[in-house]
Amino acid sequence: MSSQFVVVGQWQGSGSSRAMRLIEGAEAIRLELPAAATTVVDVPLEAGDAEGTRILRYSSIRLVRERLQQRLAELDGTTVIIGGDCGVEYAGIEHAARAGRVVLLWADAHADLNSPDSSPSGAFHGMVLRSIIDAGIVAPADVVLVGVRDLDDAEAEFIAAHGLRRVAPSDVGSIVTERAAAARADGAEPVLYAHVDLDVLDPGVFSGVGFAVPFGLELSELTTAIAAARDVLPLVGAGVTEYAPAGPANGGADDGHALDSASDDLSVILRILAVLSG
Repeated sequence: MSSQFVVVGQWQGSGSSRAMRLIEGAEAIRLELPAAATTVVDVPLEAGDAEGTRILRYSSIRLVRERLQQRLAELDGTTVIIGGDCGVEYAGIEHAARAGRVVLLWADAHADLNSPDSSPSGAFHGMVLRSIIDAGIVAPADVVLVGVRDLDDAEAEFIAAHGLRRVAPSDVGSIVTERAAAARADGAEPVLYAHVDLDVLDPGVFSGVGFAVPFGLELSELTTAIAAARDVLPLVGAGVTEYAPAGPANGGADDGHALDSASDDLSVILRILAVLSG
């Protein structure tokens, strides 16, 4: 693997009852990565408070963002962020935008397009893409939604009002080609960022997430879509998020099913990382 990896076990942006398991998920992935190409961003232990934002645990999310921004500024080349919750992607996509106009492949069961006012949970991982768009980091037309199938009403309204594209995995290459041409016509240099929330996969393929949604992608559909996008544009950054491994049943320390499930999930993650970093 030629990319650099930044592991950020942030859990404070998640609204899942399994949020704390995101720490374990990030660490499990870290152990599979080349040590020389991997760094870790410290995440505070405390939950944090909203700081008047209507975003749960915002103070800790803000602190992690600042630490991640600083770390990314010190690195060259393609960087793959390992979450943690989807909130870590704000800093990653913001950093990628310094290299050019970002065409964003958003592979996720959820659009994450709520605002603090529309969010039913107050969890930032359901607001991060909206935050990125509202900040002008990525244009709505340059967002390619893949595998998105669980929308709140406010998110569906935002998609309709702003023309975001929900596309089949097989159409990713042609849509990214279209967006790259539009960027060049505007005099901009297009680059690719790939976001992968692991719940984009069907629960029968990947089980270790906090919000599993049926009728997701097969692994081959996801990896082929990423590869097709990479064939069109240079990948300047990526994120793999929301791995929350299941715990042993009934608290048993040596539950064989839980261990087998974790092993299967890590195999899936490594295949995704291979297509992102190859």
